[in-house]
Amino acid sequence: MTSLIRAVTSRPSGELSNDDYDVLVGGTVVGRIFKVNATLVDARWMWTLAFGHHEDRKLTHGYAETREAAMAAFAKSCQRQ
Repeated sequence: MTSLIRAVTSRPSGELSNDDYDVLVGGTVVGRIFKVNATLVDARWMWTLAFGHHEDRKLTHGYAETREAAMAAFAKSCQRQ
């Protein structure tokens, strides 16, 4: 089961924004979804697979207009092709 946890909960530094999430599968962090302040595109949410979870994947990161769209793109990237 995939779930999101606020990064401020999983990273005790407390310096991260409320729009920063770790993506967990079975309790293991497999990626991150967060809102970026500056991009070259209109999409403000970035998603990325964690190191060690991107082997054999065509896409390992990307941008989306909404958090939900970033979650969908992340899920699609996790499917092995």
